[in-house]
Amino acid sequence: MYSAQTFSFFDNVYEVVRLIPKGRVTSYGAIAAYLGSKGSSRMVGWAMNAAHTVMPKVPAHRVVNRQGLLTGKHHFVAPDRMKELLEKEKIKVIDDQVQQFSTLFWDPNIELN
Repeated sequence: MYSAQTFSFFDNVYEVVRLIPKGRVTSYGAIAAYLGSKGSSRMVGWAMNAAHTVMPKVPAHRVVNRQGLLTGKHHFVAPDRMKELLEKEKIKVIDDQVQQFSTLFWDPNIELN
């Protein structure tokens, strides 16, 4: 199903996600763009779906869609777990949307360059 190249991409995604500071979020597309694969935001999503078994842990809850929506929430153990993890980091979420998204947005293209 997944090739060695896919797993290498996933590993690169996990490295970036581990750098997102607590209390901040980024998007699938921002990670894909940082990795030089701008059109691969869906592949970043697949990496987040598989992240629950990866060590060291990957804070997948900090990755949302480009509008700040918790589109990956159904891949967590419980439906509200993603929201709970974000709120534990003082990120306000209403109706599955990160509030003050533009303020909390962490862009790896800016932060890591």
